[in-house]
Order: sequence, then structure tokens, then C-alpha cells
Amino acid sequence: MAYRVIQWSTGNVGACSLQAIINHPQLDLVGVWVYHDTKAGLDAGELCGIEPIGIKATQDAEALMAMEADCVCYTSITGINPLGPIDEICQILRSGKNVVTCSLISLVYPGALGPDIHQKLEDACKEGGASLLVSGIDPGFANDVLPLTLSGLSERWESIRIQEIVNYATYNQPEILFETMGFGKPLDAQPLILTPGALTFAWGGPIKLMAEALGIELEEIREVHNRMPAPTDLETPAGIIKEGTCAALRFEVQGIVKGRPVLIVEHVTRMHDDVAPDWPHGRGHTVIIEGRPRIVCSVQPEDEHGDHAVGGVILTATRIVNAIPTVCAAPAGFMSALDLPLITGKGLFA
Repeated sequence: MAYRVIQWSTGNVGACSLQAIINHPQLDLVGVWVYHDTKAGLDAGELCGIEPIGIKATQDAEALMAMEADCVCYTSITGINPLGPIDEICQILRSGKNVVTCSLISLVYPGALGPDIHQKLEDACKEGGASLLVSGIDPGFANDVLPLTLSGLSERWESIRIQEIVNYATYNQPEILFETMGFGKPLDAQPLILTPGALTFAWGGPIKLMAEALGIELEEIREVHNRMPAPTDLETPAGIIKEGTCAALRFEVQGIVKGRPVLIVEHVTRMHDDVAPDWPHGRGHTVIIEGRPRIVCSVQPEDEHGDHAVGGVILTATRIVNAIPTVCAAPAGFMSALDLPLITGKGLFA
């Protein structure tokens, strides 16, 4: 049996998840919601760069809510209101449709934002008899299933670091790069991501989920960051990064036990490889477990053109799309990675 799926938004991640849904042997695309007027009425295939398939995109959310479907793949950008999607997702759940999403990033750990939000989403699941999964690559697989699985190879462990290194030079998402992350802004400006508490809001969920799975109690979650300027004007698809403005951002979200960081999510982000040459270089995600034995495991995604940034976007999409059959078959409720069986590429052999 194929599961009927609606794709909700077709931005960078949404276009990738749309293509993955179309190509998945266990899924049937039945609807597409789009934000921009220019996309309304376009064929779903055209929106993700493949041949037309006969399904047109719409801005009629109510019609999609009323449609017979098993799951909604929800990838809308949250922008300046990271909790904005909650009411819409609750409405979808109450309509009886399961939801997989990468839009509520901290809620990879369902209780990350407190009992009220957790209960609101649980109630919507129960009312609609539906399940909800929040995941992706980071937050998501790279800092929950992957490090937790590797920790099972340890005799003992002392710290677990998940490091993401990305060059965003080809990432054409101006709102996220300039407004959220602060690239192209003066170094003394405070972008949304560096508002006190924002890093914990986004990546505290994975830290809490790992702590629960590993049976440790956190004393606190700390945030640290550093920025570096552009040595010259940098041209990118999203816009120009002026000389002297922010062109690299490095931060850590640290889970503290006995006064020291033991669970660390670290991001090293640049707009050009030559910026911040003393910072770690590489691509993708690396899990570093200090202990016996010391374990280092890297995941370095690329798209068909060798682009690492786009490869990471594809991983965000495929993580939630490939979980759809399992989420649809699960009992109603708000799930996390700890509730999932092994999600494989069954049926995806090319």
C-alpha cells in the first residue's frame, strides 16, 4: 500500500522532499502547498526540476486540509517566528493527517520547549488520531541517532561532540543567511541566532534528547560563539558579503555535567573557505567521542554536482520523507527518534 502524501512548501528543503516523495515507491504525492503566488498552479515536477506529473501546486490550505491523505511533509520556513508553524501543524494533525517536519527544530525532543507546547501538540495528535515527528539532519539524525548509535560501541565515554562544518557560498536563502545568521552584517550586530537563548532554543532539544537516552542529568546548557569578518567583498547567490562584515560564524551549544561540557553541538559556518582559516575545515558532520575507544565518524554529503551545502539540504529532506511509512503506521502521538525503529533505504535501490 502506498501512503498518500501532501508536500507543504517548496523552498530549498521542500523542493528536495517533494522530489524524494515523487520517487519513493511507498509514497503517492496527492497535493502541494506553496507560499509564493508565482508557484501556484505550477506542476509539482516543475517545482523540483523533474518532468511534470500532473499535480498542480495550490495556495488553498483549507482544500488540502480536507483532502484524503495519510501524511503531510511540512517544511515551511519559520523566519522570525520559530513557533509560527505550531498552530498550522496542530490543524493538520486534527484533520487526521500524520505530520513529518523539520520546521520545529528544537522539538526533535518533544519536551524541549516546555510542557504547554508539548501538551498542545499531543492533544492535536490524539484528536486527529495522528502522529508527529520532528527531525532532519541537524537538528536531527546527525545529533541524535548517529551519535547515540556510536556511543553503543564504547567501553566508556567522556564527551560527545557533533561538529557541522558548512560553506554556505551556494546556499540561496537570503533571509536565513543575512537576517537569521547575520552574515553580511557588522560584527557588533546581533542576528536572530545570537539572541541570548536562541541557540539553546534551536539545539537544546538534541542535547536534552541525548542526555535522556544516555541516562545523564544536565546541570545547564551553555552557549558560546565567535565571528570573523570577510577579508574582501564576497559574491554569493544570496547577495554580496561586504568586506569587514560577518563572513564566518562558529558556535557551540554545550550540555554541562559536573561543571564541564560533555555533550556538544558545534557549528562552523563560512561564506568562503578562505575565511577564518584557523577554524576547523572540512564538510558535513563529524561525531567525535572521547573515551575508550576514541571514535571519529564523518558524514560528508554531496549532491550530483559535488555541492556539500545542497547535499546537507537533501539529507534534511530524506530523513523525514523516508520516515513517513513508519510514522503513518505508528500509534497516535508526538514521536522522537527514540521511538523510531531503524529507518533504512528499503525500496530506494536505483
